[in-house]
Amino acid sequence: MSNSRLCLLSLVSILSLLITTTTNLVAAQRQRCRPDQTETLKRFKNEFAFSSSCSDDAYFLRGVTCDNVTGAVTILKLPSGCLRGTLRDNSSLFELSHLRYLNLSFNNFASSSLPSAFGQLHNLEVLLLSSNGFLGQVPSSIRNLTKLTQLKLSHNKLTGDLTSLLQNLTSLVALDVSSNEFYGTIPSFLFTMPSLSYLDLSENHLSGPLEPPFSLPNLQFLMLSHLNITHQIDLRIFSSLKSLSYLDLSGNSLTPTSVDSDIDFTKYLRVLILLECNISEFPRFVRSLKNLEYLYLSHNRIKGNVPDWLWSLPRLTTLYLLNNSFTGFEGSLDHVLANSPVQVLDMSYNSFRGSFPNPPLFIINLSAWNNSFTGEIPLSTCNRTFLNVLDLSYNNFTGLIPPCLGNMNVVNLRKNKLEGNIPDEFHIGASTQTLDVGYNQLTGKLPRSLRNCSLLRFLSVDDNRIKDSFPFWLKALPSLKVLTLRSNRFYGPISPPYGPGPLAFPKLQILEISHNRFTGSLPRNYFENWSATSLKPNDEEKYVGDDTSDEYIYQEKLYMGDYTSDKYIYQDTLDLQYKGLYMEQGKVLTFYSAIDFSGNKLEGEIPESIGLLKALIALNLSSNSFTGHIPLSFANVSELESLDLSKNKLSGEIPQELKRLSYLAYIDVSDNQLTGEIPQGTQIIGQPKSSFEGNLGLCGLPLEESCFTENTPSIEEPDEEEDGGVLKWRAVAIGYGPGVLFGIAIGYVVALYKPEWFIKNYIQNRLLGIGRL
Repeated sequence: MSNSRLCLLSLVSILSLLITTTTNLVAAQRQRCRPDQTETLKRFKNEFAFSSSCSDDAYFLRGVTCDNVTGAVTILKLPSGCLRGTLRDNSSLFELSHLRYLNLSFNNFASSSLPSAFGQLHNLEVLLLSSNGFLGQVPSSIRNLTKLTQLKLSHNKLTGDLTSLLQNLTSLVALDVSSNEFYGTIPSFLFTMPSLSYLDLSENHLSGPLEPPFSLPNLQFLMLSHLNITHQIDLRIFSSLKSLSYLDLSGNSLTPTSVDSDIDFTKYLRVLILLECNISEFPRFVRSLKNLEYLYLSHNRIKGNVPDWLWSLPRLTTLYLLNNSFTGFEGSLDHVLANSPVQVLDMSYNSFRGSFPNPPLFIINLSAWNNSFTGEIPLSTCNRTFLNVLDLSYNNFTGLIPPCLGNMNVVNLRKNKLEGNIPDEFHIGASTQTLDVGYNQLTGKLPRSLRNCSLLRFLSVDDNRIKDSFPFWLKALPSLKVLTLRSNRFYGPISPPYGPGPLAFPKLQILEISHNRFTGSLPRNYFENWSATSLKPNDEEKYVGDDTSDEYIYQEKLYMGDYTSDKYIYQDTLDLQYKGLYMEQGKVLTFYSAIDFSGNKLEGEIPESIGLLKALIALNLSSNSFTGHIPLSFANVSELESLDLSKNKLSGEIPQELKRLSYLAYIDVSDNQLTGEIPQGTQIIGQPKSSFEGNLGLCGLPLEESCFTENTPSIEEPDEEEDGGVLKWRAVAIGYGPGVLFGIAIGYVVALYKPEWFIKNYIQNRLLGIGRL
């Protein structure tokens, strides 16, 4: 199963319905527990290693509810991420025989088998064991839990067949065994359980056939995605499920006749997910689904025009058509979409051509990147009051940029043929957070009204024809993290005009100004007070859920520019030059920090204050006119992975202290005036010879020039230190690797949208995916 997953926040609004169904538990008020019960809980806690946040007993016990009459523990919601270790059959947990509700999800019991002692908890009605690292088979003792209404075992490494679960569990309302390694046939008794409302078998090795009739009168949620069903599924077999509101068959092949038929689906169907189902024609039966709210048809082979009747579905709010072969729309471009209730529309990575239609009136997220749309961007986009994300990048739009950019959170118009100035229309309090207009034909200056965008985090105007001085005035923006001015006609000094001093943007992590016409020198304190000195990997964190919910997690953002709402997720992407390679539109890890001044006319010495940027990962000062020595302070840039100082006028020796940079995987100092021995350590001597050539005075590995002259007395035996250097070189050559940017998606890749995965995993700290929404 692919790990390339898209997180679709448009389904957050129904998340509470999908995690668990309503139980008949009436939780007693939290009263004082009996001393023996409290002691048992403490002994259970002490069986494991636990995180510092759980060291406080009060925190650990806050998910405990005891019966207000007997004082026995009846409900235990263990805080997620607390415990680490093996859960054994003799655990104190299984002494809590009055438990009715048990949630251990998101704790690390890796390498533990699922204890058979769970079968001793005869009073259990709810058992939630998701994302615990359990492996092996489900013990047959689970059958003893005849009162069980909810059982969730998802995201473990459980195996075997499912016959060990359920035939005795006739009271089950919700069963989730998704994302495991179960095999064998799908048990037929699962489709004859009258109380079952929620069934998720997704992402296992289960095989078919699926044989009707189904006797599931109360089934509302059915997830059968990415199984091992080799035959085509006939959609008509699900028409008997009269309570069905959510159906996910992604990753299965469907019979063409059923896709093109009029199926009498239940009127309650709200969510239909048919990703990667090998569909070639637009499903005709969708036309009758008048209550449908979410439709996902991405990653199929659907060709031709989008039917005009689709936009008439009265409740359709979210539509994903990504990565198909659509070429156009039926009906008038002025009206066909405009009156639709759709709020989230993604039709990216298709073959749409011609003019762009007027978007729906209530649109929030509009993505159409990587198509062949032409003509001007419709001015009607400025009348869409709720529009937050507009991504029309990688098309062939011409004309001017609409003057309403300040009304949207994210604007991406990259790689079109837009002309003129960037509109100077950003009002005070503008909501713009990301603005990417790179690779167009824009001219003029940067609009000074950008100073009003106090929320701006990402600004990219690279590869245009903008002629302006360095925008020191952007330092007033408190949130700016990425500034890319590459390949324009910027000119003049990049030192502050009010006197020698540090540049010091408050939060800037990436400054890319290469291939312009910047001149002048940099003062010694130029790199003081830069935010890169205090960057932390957990700089951007967010809390999902709360400690009273059934499943919750404290989640750390992985990528920079990660925008979330209850409708969508958008992640900024950036072109980067790193380790001598050019990478197009990669997602950037939150702690990545880079400076690129290459291809300008900067001169003077490299400031010693560069050593203050201890978290800097990539630095490129190549193709300038820097003189003097390589600063010794480089040894303090401890996170540095990529260093390019080539094509300057640097002299003196390469500091031996650079051997201390254990993460340095790429260095290029070619075409300077350097002398002396190349440092024989870390990964430096594992570089290609070309990284040091063009310096007539350099010697030592990896160059062939020896540092010993002919007048040096011959040595019978190799020096221990020299021999050690060779051994180090060999070890380093083996360990030479990609470094921190291994997480960057190279190339403008297509996201594999998996909304059903998001529903089950967004709150489980697994926001994976490559590419973008």
